[in-house]
Amino acid sequence: MDIRAPGHDRTGEHADTAPVRGTPARARRAARRRAAGLRRALYRAVLAAGAPFARLDRARPAGLPDGRAAEGRRGLRGTALLSAVPLALVAGAGLQPPAAADDGASATRSQGTPASIPDAVPEDLRPFYTQRIDWETCGAVVQCGELQVPMDYADPAAGTIRLSLARVRATDPADRIGSLLYNPGGPGASGVDAVKSAAGMLATPGVAARYDVVSFDPRGVGESAPVRCAPVRTAGDAPVDITPDTPAEVDGFVRSARENAAACGSGTGPRLGHVSTLETARDMDVLRAVLGDPKLNYLGVSYGTYLGTLYADLFPDRVGRLTLDAAVDPRLDALESLRGQTAGFQRALDAFLADCTKRPECPLGTDPAKATKRLTDLLARLDRAPLPAGRAGLLDRDTTVVIMAQSLYSKDSWPALESALGAALAGNGTKFSELVEGADDTAFGQSFQAISCLDLPPAVTSSERLRAELPSFRQASPVFGEWLGWSALSCAEWPVAAVGTPRTITAPGTPPILVVGTTRDPATPYAWAEGLAGQLESGVLLTRDGDGHSGYNVGNPCVDRAVDRYLIEGLPPADGTRCA
Repeated sequence: MDIRAPGHDRTGEHADTAPVRGTPARARRAARRRAAGLRRALYRAVLAAGAPFARLDRARPAGLPDGRAAEGRRGLRGTALLSAVPLALVAGAGLQPPAAADDGASATRSQGTPASIPDAVPEDLRPFYTQRIDWETCGAVVQCGELQVPMDYADPAAGTIRLSLARVRATDPADRIGSLLYNPGGPGASGVDAVKSAAGMLATPGVAARYDVVSFDPRGVGESAPVRCAPVRTAGDAPVDITPDTPAEVDGFVRSARENAAACGSGTGPRLGHVSTLETARDMDVLRAVLGDPKLNYLGVSYGTYLGTLYADLFPDRVGRLTLDAAVDPRLDALESLRGQTAGFQRALDAFLADCTKRPECPLGTDPAKATKRLTDLLARLDRAPLPAGRAGLLDRDTTVVIMAQSLYSKDSWPALESALGAALAGNGTKFSELVEGADDTAFGQSFQAISCLDLPPAVTSSERLRAELPSFRQASPVFGEWLGWSALSCAEWPVAAVGTPRTITAPGTPPILVVGTTRDPATPYAWAEGLAGQLESGVLLTRDGDGHSGYNVGNPCVDRAVDRYLIEGLPPADGTRCA
């Protein structure tokens, strides 16, 4: 499920600044070794198999555009660099004693109420539902706390995991509705970082006035007993090729995936089998109860929609107002999801090229067909002879493709991508390196893969099966297909068997669930939003006709008004509402 193919976390040597000429194997190996330095700097690779990219806010690494949408956004919207600070698993730790519930005025303590703790909670789980959260100030308007949950819900006595929490209190406490739980995506994205880096920007001012916005690091992520994988070094002097062409490169790719899986198993231990989204959905119910909310009010973006959907499936009677933005279709298996994303990124690239070629200054020209040819020719040249990219290393084809995919997440990134392509066509890869300068995706990637591999069975289980599937990926995208296709092997030898399966989720008996889809979303294709809204018994589809990943609070007033009315008044828009 992880499209962050092996090789992205490899340590590369400091690069020369001279380009490598010609195609001898030794020269290509040296170029790839130096290009790994830049590739490692990517703070995200694009996700797959129902695990869309995180959406975080505000802070961006140097050189990255500082917004998410070009349509009059309220605040900075972007994908921010994640940090992951380990917080150890506390096996058998005692839970806090009961205390007074948070009444909306106190800013220091939360505990469940009779209305928020269902009678159906089993006795062995009741101590988790009746624990207390003591909030401490950890930012100008941010409070942090901890929640303990069982490592294994089937055996609550086996040990606990402490989840790291963060919240921003409602700005209008007199009219406070309750808590709005927020998940920024991933899997592997830190909700605590999202709140700390973008307090007041995760929802519109109207929603922030009425709700305490609360997020958390899911189990295995950030400060919540994070997944740990020991470093893996490849044999020889070249990093793994993420789009292998020769039998030796394929063998190296498969061997690296196997070694990475073993390193995660040994580095994380038994917890590796307990970081699934299904378990996180159960954690979210414990958090809902301890916050004192009888029903879950929730905003999930990208992968966060999958988390919200599983919650609705598990606890339909505890669903309040759920907004699922940039939706994942739970019926799709890992291979179908990955192939759908491949087509989604190509669709977004086509939109970018169509936009660029409307202007005479477009570095790819003004003819869309010729622009596509010029781009693919550039990528072929980069495969033969990577370009100097300053201190970051060399810019090769694989790195360029990954950065291009990242840049398609927001239309705000298009001008920077256009400029970087122009520089690369002129022989300089530095502007591409500036798009990811100073970033590191190691912790995110480890959590991403561990959760993804537990949520669905592997897309393919052998390189032979993958080669049979590659033509369909190339057909879906001549630019992204090879890379995303090979990434389907990421979970093939994962040390823990998947606990989830593709399935239709109807969540009968819930109040209306609002699903938001964007027509040219690269990572979660619009068809997935249509599919999710259609299978949910109470699903309501709201469409943003536009570009980029996600639709709410990125500058579209029509979408914002509809979502705000739903979250504040409980009144969803008419099913099928479209916002231009």
